[in-house]
Amino acid sequence: MPTSLPPDAPVLVLAAPGSATGVAEEIAAVVRVDNPQIEVRLSSVTDLADNVPSGRDAVVVPLLTWDDPLVMAEIGKAVAASGSGAVVTEALGPHPLLAEALHIRLAERGLARADRVRLLNVGSPVDAVILATVGGERAVHAVQATAVLLASRLTLPVVAASLDSDPAVAFAAQRLRASGAQRLAIAPCLIGHEAAPDIVEQAATAISAGHAAPLGAHSAVAELVARAYGSQLAT
Repeated sequence: MPTSLPPDAPVLVLAAPGSATGVAEEIAAVVRVDNPQIEVRLSSVTDLADNVPSGRDAVVVPLLTWDDPLVMAEIGKAVAASGSGAVVTEALGPHPLLAEALHIRLAERGLARADRVRLLNVGSPVDAVILATVGGERAVHAVQATAVLLASRLTLPVVAASLDSDPAVAFAAQRLRASGAQRLAIAPCLIGHEAAPDIVEQAATAISAGHAAPLGAHSAVAELVARAYGSQLAT
């Protein structure tokens, strides 16, 4: 990301599924602080057509951890309706930065060691991790790469599962426990606005597992937003 941009540089528009409040506002605030040279706008997907600037280039970055086809289609329709010709980037994941943020969120709850040094005589707080997403089988497939990256960081089995449909979290827990992993943790591969606030806690309670907080306004999320914008400047 260049440290300075011309006045007519493209506007960065963050497209949030659901309401453009709460965690979406927090992410926008972090992006603005870290990148004061960028004009940042925030919009819900439903209001996106009215918030993409006309007569000026814009880069729309979806606040998603995977390319949810339903949300991406809505974003595409909104941009087309705006008549702006704005460019829409891919979702923020999969990416090693997401795996890093997921690791940190687990460590904050005491469900992973914060360091990356793996000593044979130091036990892990859990035996395996369920990487939870929403969107069913398509979502599970989309976050598999993130699951592999997280497993590499934790040196533990990581299995992806959907919180809202099959393949379900309970089935993933059953498989892991059948293989000998008794202490489980759920790492939500969610920014936080994609599902009901208590969906992760309910799933964790149902399988007697610990759980981390969603990614939220983690600095890695803001950095991925800036990288998505910067990649469009480069092209």
